[in-house]
Amino acid sequence: MKVSVLGLGQMGSAIAGRLVDAGHTVGVWNRTKGRAAELTGRGAVEFDAPQDAWTSEVCITMLADSAALTGLILAPCGLVENSSARGKFLIDMSTVSPESSSEVARVATSRGIRYLRAPVSGNPGVVRAGDLTVVVSGAADDYAAMEALLRDIGPHVHYAGAGEAARIVKLGLNLMVAGTAELLAESVALAEAHGVDRSSFLEIVAASAVGSPLVKYKVGPLLADDYTSTFSTRLMRKDVDLILATAAAGGVPLPVTGLVQQLLQACVSTGLGDLDFTSLLIRLQREAGQKTD
Repeated sequence: MKVSVLGLGQMGSAIAGRLVDAGHTVGVWNRTKGRAAELTGRGAVEFDAPQDAWTSEVCITMLADSAALTGLILAPCGLVENSSARGKFLIDMSTVSPESSSEVARVATSRGIRYLRAPVSGNPGVVRAGDLTVVVSGAADDYAAMEALLRDIGPHVHYAGAGEAARIVKLGLNLMVAGTAELLAESVALAEAHGVDRSSFLEIVAASAVGSPLVKYKVGPLLADDYTSTFSTRLMRKDVDLILATAAAGGVPLPVTGLVQQLLQACVSTGLGDLDFTSLLIRLQREAGQKTD
């Protein structure tokens, strides 16, 4: 199948790579040039402009935020303004607000474009390992038509229903990820404050009932004090902002998540924004006097 991927950040590049490996004809585009070299070396074609994406049957977008999505798709001369897009598929895999996605859906549908929301749970390493989770919503027949393609990106594909259901599910997942990161940081700081070896503590945590796949995935980096970003603190703060706004729109108080937002912002404000979101531990250690650098 001919597939275009627009947005070559870490996730978009990994997704495009999976599609190349699966044998699809892949075209790619990124606003900042220079990110397609590895993919073109593997057989992908780099487009000069995003409108070239409609030479493919399917256009996948993986962008940083709601503004990037609406800017690319809804702006004058945006993706939806191309008459050759009619009848083709637009699949957005970004984490964006339900409101912006709904507006994209409204305009895309009016142009005859078949729009699916397909946000993901995982990081670039998870994508490359072939273990990504994809949550999809939209018309059931559109999902049925694209399910096999989505499984070429990640094997864990779940249909959440119509409309913006996938957006809500994704925000719910990230709410739990952010909260888990803070609880993990607090438990490690508590253990170390009382002389418990980090390695021993995390081994026990990973083997216990609270040793979720996320926790187990983070054990290695935490043992090495490695905060190389798989998902940055800044982006997690952005997602938590979306979560709280969406909760407020539904009249749902999220007091714990509101506190986690403040802690993530404290990380960003003190120079930890580009590190992995587990840098919540660094912030806590500094506050507790366990870390001075």
